[in-house]
Amino acid sequence: MLGRTPGSIIAVRPLKAGVIADFEITEAMLRYFIRKVHNRRKMAKPRVIIAVPSGITAVEKRAVHDSAMHAGAREVHLVEEPMAAAIGVGLPVQEPAGNMIVDIGGGTTEVALISLAGIVFSRSVRVGGDELDDSIIQYMKRVYNLMIGERTAEEVKIAIGSAYPLEEETSIDVKGRDLVNGLPKTLTVTSEEIREALSEPVSSIVESIRITLERCPPELAADLVDRGMVMAGGGALLRGLDKLVAEQTGLPVHVADDPLSAVAEGTGVVLNELDFLRKVSSGS
Repeated sequence: MLGRTPGSIIAVRPLKAGVIADFEITEAMLRYFIRKVHNRRKMAKPRVIIAVPSGITAVEKRAVHDSAMHAGAREVHLVEEPMAAAIGVGLPVQEPAGNMIVDIGGGTTEVALISLAGIVFSRSVRVGGDELDDSIIQYMKRVYNLMIGERTAEEVKIAIGSAYPLEEETSIDVKGRDLVNGLPKTLTVTSEEIREALSEPVSSIVESIRITLERCPPELAADLVDRGMVMAGGGALLRGLDKLVAEQTGLPVHVADDPLSAVAEGTGVVLNELDFLRKVSSGS
């Protein structure tokens, strides 16, 4: 519905960059989820666990907690997204050994070093899938005077987006509005151009990985030489991103089997293990 609604309907994104952008709508969304899970029973008061970015402030955490309580939760626990992602992809987080997770979501990228069920160092940057889409929109505007919408930008990213030169470069037709004469127009763009458009947000992600590695204690760094890091989140599906990170860091890089649902899977695992939940939950 984004970009296609009449004046009487507004498409709202309740969460942006991993934090609440609209309090009331977030509450309504959570209430809907709770009802859906409990087959529309009005009196259901479940225990709720929510994964939040590691870099959010105490005020933002409080907002998430309060929204869930108002939506009908009995108790609310917050777990940091990189921890949930690491559990979701099956990393041995409780062992005294270095695990590194890179979770590239829609609004944020979380990079974390985990050992003994705790986060040793984490870095959260507000660069994610949305920022990649935005870079494509700006590139098309700057180079071709073509205005495209968020959905079209995302489709282009999924179809031909890449972070590293491809074996076979491809192209795609992009439809939008010409900013010069205001008429609809179709253009063909190549995967090389889109790679150039994405280069800035991609380098921000790579830079945050490098900074995390620089802050890594030597013992854990030794573990990472063999184990490398695991990438999760929708952004991990960007073609060649694993190759680029491996080339820049010299470490093995593995992409999770199901990167899109890693955080959700990990959150589910944590919810089933209450003792572990008390260890890893933050500000609950």
